Amino acid sequence: MMKSAVKWRTSYKPEKIYWDDIAHEAETGKIYRADYKDKHGRTVLVLRPGLENTTSGKGQIKYLVYCLEKAIMNLTEDQEKMVWLTDFQSWTLGSTPLKVTRETVNVLQDCYPERLGLAILYNPPRIFESFWKIVKPFLDHETYKKVKFVYSSDKESQKIMADVFDLDKLDSAFGGRNPATFEYNSYAERMRADDIKMGSSCNSNGITLPQDHPHVSADKEAKNGGDSDASSEASFYSGTDSPKHEEGGSIPKNS
Repeated sequence: MMKSAVKWRTSYKPEKIYWDDIAHEAETGKIYRADYKDKHGRTVLVLRPGLENTTSGKGQIKYLVYCLEKAIMNLTEDQEKMVWLTDFQSWTLGSTPLKVTRETVNVLQDCYPERLGLAILYNPPRIFESFWKIVKPFLDHETYKKVKFVYSSDKESQKIMADVFDLDKLDSAFGGRNPATFEYNSYAERMRADDIKMGSSCNSNGITLPQDHPHVSADKEAKNGGDSDASSEASFYSGTDSPKHEEGGSIPKNS
């Protein structure tokens, strides 16, 4: 049921996480929203777990939640799901603590049920096989079916990329023809703009934002400067039951 997800949103308040709260987590580009969508109009989240730059599991999950919120906010009107695109460059067994991995799965399955459309694991190293054997039992059946392994040396698996993405827009790191890379300052500007849009959406839905937060004043300034670019956030839940999985970690709490 959706009750647990709704209860989590009420207590965690993900809509009140702002870029300035988690900006330090984003410095290496370990998770970011791509500036393109897939062929189905789904938002693309790029994950590079080998670029982990912090040690606080709570902070890492908070940043993940922020990224999920912004991914959902930027879905096209006819789309409810997102794509996760994982690059294993520089990844080692020590890059991803099992506890954080389990919490990540819990967040995705329990707090954002039915939001994942596809998860691509691109060029995972051989050592990842042992890690995957540990993680796989955490996934419910529906999530597991959405995970695809893709290797740059395997022409058959590469067809997945061509079927799902416009290769002219896809990052070259994933076999595409787009040479652009993550640039922190320009990404920060995009996220602050998203914060303003999210703030406008929250206000229109009766959610009061802190008046001393910088993005509240930025929102006011944007409105005074001309037409508002605020847009309604997509419905968070698709009306299906939350997937059940075997006993796992607790749903994270925001602090």
